[in-house]
Amino acid sequence: MALIGLARVSKDEQVTDTQLDELRAFGCQRIFEERESALARHRPVLAEALAAVGRGDTFVIVRIDRLARSLKHLIEVIEHLQAIGAHFKSLNDPIDTASPQGEFTLQILGAVAQLEAKLTSQRTKASLKAARERGRVGGNPLLRRKDPAAIKRLSRSRSRAHFFDITASAEEWLPAVRRLRPARPWHQVARAVNAQLPQARHWTAERLKRATRKMVMEGLADPRLMEPAPRRCDTRLMTLVAGIARANPALTLAGIGQQLTAMREKTPRNAVQWYPSSVKSLLDRARRDGLLG
Repeated sequence: MALIGLARVSKDEQVTDTQLDELRAFGCQRIFEERESALARHRPVLAEALAAVGRGDTFVIVRIDRLARSLKHLIEVIEHLQAIGAHFKSLNDPIDTASPQGEFTLQILGAVAQLEAKLTSQRTKASLKAARERGRVGGNPLLRRKDPAAIKRLSRSRSRAHFFDITASAEEWLPAVRRLRPARPWHQVARAVNAQLPQARHWTAERLKRATRKMVMEGLADPRLMEPAPRRCDTRLMTLVAGIARANPALTLAGIGQQLTAMREKTPRNAVQWYPSSVKSLLDRARRDGLLG
């Protein structure tokens, strides 16, 4: 039940001392100091702070403007904390999701955010309709012309948004990755992560691998997590392949693979389809172990 604090000042502001004093006085055991504009999309300190918050913890700020760039962003952060079973508190605003009053205030803010989004959508649709009636096509003209600089900016923006998403959810998957990698292959790690999550938030092995690589690139995870898992030497599979080869010495590698596929045996890498190279590898090991005489 830890109190995790965030103190932020813009690059053109001075120090966070006042915020630090308030957060320490409230009892925050860990405080992250951020020197970045709230309007910045890429905020690694905020992402790291949210990743440090666990179930039952409370994320604490001095004022709302020290955290969010918009009402929508504030709601997103609070909803993420609620999803992992954590709380949110602003010391100088009436928002404390652990209290009934704070929950009520949050519901009002959520309703206002929905209304704001709906009004914005209506205005955007009306503007696009008026533009079409005047013969103008919506969208970024630079992107339509495939301008390299515009494409690069869009790619960078999407990359930052993706980074925020994976760090915001890191608490529910990164501990398992740190515990199991690189000793276990990614499909086993994904299975361990998904065992703790509802179906709607399940990870594929490839998506989990990409998220971990991104954390490593940002310096938030150990590069050794991306090392290849040791190949599994399955004694049962070696014995099975050796038995098939002994029973029919004329059978080709492809033929042995077809038998294993028909038996629904998975390869040492957990694949369904057997290739001659996989069969040969097991036969070579079986030979070395004396299983083929």
